[in-house]
Amino acid sequence: MNSPSPAIDTASEDDELMVRLQSGDRLAFPALVNKYQQALLNFFFANTRDRQLAEDLTQDTLLKLYDQAWDYLPSRRFRGWMFRVARNLLIDSVRRRTNDALVKAVQGQPDETSILDSLTSPNDDSPVQKADRSELSRAVDELLPTLPEDQRLTFTLHHFSGLSLPEVAEILEASLATTKSRLRLAREKLREELEARGFQA
Repeated sequence: MNSPSPAIDTASEDDELMVRLQSGDRLAFPALVNKYQQALLNFFFANTRDRQLAEDLTQDTLLKLYDQAWDYLPSRRFRGWMFRVARNLLIDSVRRRTNDALVKAVQGQPDETSILDSLTSPNDDSPVQKADRSELSRAVDELLPTLPEDQRLTFTLHHFSGLSLPEVAEILEASLATTKSRLRLAREKLREELEARGFQA
């Protein structure tokens, strides 16, 4: 007998946690937070380049999920539901921000280590490899805000939050073909800009 795929196992586990939460299990919500907090933080930081804002939006998303938990119907689509909430909060936040705040977000904080470094740097890298990867991560950080919003969201949801392309398509309310096209265009743009900066992308 074929064993179920990891994606299906995860979907079942998420639905089980939501049912437990709806039933008053106090341990269910911390389990969801532990499972998805980092993925949400990665998504928000990649799109805002503001660590504090990313943390605030992550907390807002988790609180909203808790408040709306009793409206959730188990359907093996929890991640899509969660990231739609995250996407809407991100868009609302960007719309509220001033031009100065957006400029600051694009420029980033020079004294901070990018969250991308922790995602892409294996512990056994040599110091030179770590330095090269850190420089590449900073370059990608700087380039992400230059992508059109639909391409940036597609790229960050897929690469930084670990969602499948069908999940990304559902969250962004686009066809799978459109989602694949947006991801391809985002990669091509980033590769072109990185090569212009001397990286072997």
